[in-house]
Amino acid sequence: MAPKLYYNDLSTPSRSVLLTAKAIGLELDLKMVNLRAGEHLIPEFLKMNPQHTVPTLDDNGYYLWDSHAINIYLASKYAKNDSLYPKDQQKRGIVNQRLFFNASILQPRMGAIIRPIIRQGATSMPQEKCDDLRDAYDFLETFLEGHDYMAGDSLTIADLSIVSIISSITPFVPITQNKHPRITRWYNRMQELPYYTEANQIGCDKLVGFIESKLA
Repeated sequence: MAPKLYYNDLSTPSRSVLLTAKAIGLELDLKMVNLRAGEHLIPEFLKMNPQHTVPTLDDNGYYLWDSHAINIYLASKYAKNDSLYPKDQQKRGIVNQRLFFNASILQPRMGAIIRPIIRQGATSMPQEKCDDLRDAYDFLETFLEGHDYMAGDSLTIADLSIVSIISSITPFVPITQNKHPRITRWYNRMQELPYYTEANQIGCDKLVGFIESKLA
């Protein structure tokens, strides 16, 4: 039985899991969660995930949430090889560091910009919050020095997690080629993945359109 993924395609973490599943050729039983209708707050969902977040994975009764944890789990259990999440401890350490950077720096700084718009009725993006995000871009540029991908010379789940954030926020806080040429090349490379549009771009466009509709 295919693992079930409770998700919402406006959610950047959800889309990172969709990308990972596509990358490893795993068919998921997708369950769209209507967050506006409060479907993440019903007792059945809270039993799986008391934090009531998406994405949430149900792998035949094994429940897991947080996209980074889910991506590690799926790549470790279902991938045909270890390229997306290397078994070599030093290579894995770099992937983990990039994932933790995404979780602790990149994702929260994006959230600080868009969460007030989505949840609190804000109609603008504070300059200081955008500058904080640009500082995070500088780190990403450094990570890519001498490499094609965020954690080395091949695609990993770190790239799939980070690109879901980058694609969703750069329409508002752009990456410029003259300052971040490595990120620009990496982003173009990610967009060329055969499953990128289906797994990420469609939901990204929905999120961007929603945010644009709220801006003054």
